[in-house]
Amino acid sequence: MRVAIVSHSTTPRGGFVHALSLAEELHRQGADVHLLALGQKLFRPVTVPHTLLPGPTKAGTTLTERVFASIDLLEQGLSGLAGDFDVLHTQDCIAARAAVRVRAAGAPVTVVRTVHHVDDFTTPALVDCQRQAVLEPDHVLVVSEQWRDIVRTEYGRDSDVVHNGVDPHRFPDLPAGELAAMRARIGADGRFLFLGVGGVEPRKGTLHAFRALARLRKSGVDAMLALVGGHSFQDYADYREAALAELPELGLALGRDVILLGTVPDAELGGWYRAADALCFPSVKEGWGLAVLEAMAAGLPVVASDLPVFREYLQDGVSALLPAAADEEALTAAMRALVEDADLRDKLRSGADAVLPRYTWAETARRHREIYAALG
Repeated sequence: MRVAIVSHSTTPRGGFVHALSLAEELHRQGADVHLLALGQKLFRPVTVPHTLLPGPTKAGTTLTERVFASIDLLEQGLSGLAGDFDVLHTQDCIAARAAVRVRAAGAPVTVVRTVHHVDDFTTPALVDCQRQAVLEPDHVLVVSEQWRDIVRTEYGRDSDVVHNGVDPHRFPDLPAGELAAMRARIGADGRFLFLGVGGVEPRKGTLHAFRALARLRKSGVDAMLALVGGHSFQDYADYREAALAELPELGLALGRDVILLGTVPDAELGGWYRAADALCFPSVKEGWGLAVLEAMAAGLPVVASDLPVFREYLQDGVSALLPAAADEEALTAAMRALVEDADLRDKLRSGADAVLPRYTWAETARRHREIYAALG
């Protein structure tokens, strides 16, 4: 079975990290796999055979225009390569629509779609595009039980659950001096450093994190928040500007209490996982939350949200703290507990160590191979 893992982007967000990690593990297990994506470069060296196709320009275009331009470009690239594969395994709605077009044009391929989550599009064209990207593929996978229920209820499609994995060796430990230097660079000497992953976005609950941090600061807790990531196909500029504009009103200073690190190289991301004191991940919607597993693998205690998807693999007070989503008072209390209770932090690390062996890329790839074989 010749498989192409197809993505609309090489941006190092959860969906593409999943695609790349899955492709590499399939390759390690001897599968005939190739990674195809729109983009100029990969964010780290890879071992799997891959082809990068040029993506659309962002300048002067709307989100709708970029989405449909990306579908067109990916369709063109796949049309010339489709004869090399039996399965086009797409990782997003853009890739799924492009692959379905290639199949409709006569290519003898099976289109598989992994639904990581569904975006909150607002224009009718994008809402319909996303819906068709779930309905049209031959087979649908999801990464959690919650999203199997959502796909069945909202789209009327059955799907198979294949969980994400984590590579515990992706982010090796760094010398203490190097970690101390990273902290000193952002003024974290002697302060409790929360790490956020994903940038300033509504889905990540960033504004709730800002408000909870402000509550901590006003009560005398010397904590700060550093955010990595933020590069996204979607445009969250309005939310980002409004959230950052609220910082002075909250008594927080950008560059002192809130640090925007942006999209960083993979090695540096690993450094921040190691240098921080806890992960603050108060998402209001997630497909899985791969950053949570990555943080746990790096020994970082986690405060997330009491979302159904997190409850599938985390236990509140045992492997993470899970305050109610969008409840800033509860989030503040959880963050305070992590700052003040070293024993709790150790307990959460131990609980995380018990969770991680259940979620490996080796097992994820093995399950995918079973599904590919059944399609044939």
